Amino acid sequence: MVLPCLNEAEALPWVLERIPPGWRALVVDNGSTDGSAQVARALGATVVHEPRRGFGAACHAGLMAATADVVCFCDCDASLDPSLLVPFVREVRGGGADLVLGRRRPRGRGAWPAHARAGNLALARMLRRRTGLRLHDLGPLRAARREPLLALGLTDRRSGYPLQMVVRAADAGWRIAEYDVPYLPRTGASKVTGTWRGTWQAVRDMSRVLGEAPGEAPAVGRGVR
Repeated sequence: MVLPCLNEAEALPWVLERIPPGWRALVVDNGSTDGSAQVARALGATVVHEPRRGFGAACHAGLMAATADVVCFCDCDASLDPSLLVPFVREVRGGGADLVLGRRRPRGRGAWPAHARAGNLALARMLRRRTGLRLHDLGPLRAARREPLLALGLTDRRSGYPLQMVVRAADAGWRIAEYDVPYLPRTGASKVTGTWRGTWQAVRDMSRVLGEAPGEAPAVGRGVR
C-alpha cells in the first residue's frame, strides 16, 4: 500500500493501525519536517524518501518501490480508512475491474469543504467530456495491478497524477469501478484543498492533464461500473 506523506506524524498511528494484516505499508516521505518518517518506521512501515515535492512524485515513488501484484493508494491524513481497500483488491484480483476508485462520502462536519467539493465536481464533469466515464469522484483511495499501472507511463508529478491515472486507464480501455467510502475530517491542514486558491490550482493542474492526447497504454479490458 502506497501512502504519500508530507508532515503527517499526528495521523500516521491511526492510518497504520488500520493497514490490513499481511499488507506492506510504504510511507513515501515527501520532505516532512515533523518526524513523519521516524514515526512511520517506528510503527513498522517501510519508508521511501522522495525529495521532489509533489503528490504525484510521492505516489509514483511508492509505485516504483512496491513489489505486490496489486498496489493500493491511500492518503496519509486519516481522512480515509485503508482497511476499506480490502474489497477493492478482491475486485481487481477477481477480474471484476482493472481500477477501483473510492467515491468519498463525507462523515462529520468539515470533512469535505465546499470549495473542495466544487473543484471535484468540476473535474468530474471535465473527465466525463474527455473520456465518457460517469465517475463522481477522483479521490485518492484506489487499487490496480502494478505492472499495468507502470505501463500507463504516468508523467504528472503534481496534483494531476490521480487524474492522469484515470484518463490513461480510460484511454486504454480499462474497466473502472467506483464504490462509496466514508470520508472523515482530516488530521492537520490540507496541502492542496485547504483553501480556494489551493483547490483551483489543483483544478488547473488537472485541466492540463485532461488536455493531453489519448495515450498508447495497452488495453486490458473495457467498461465502467
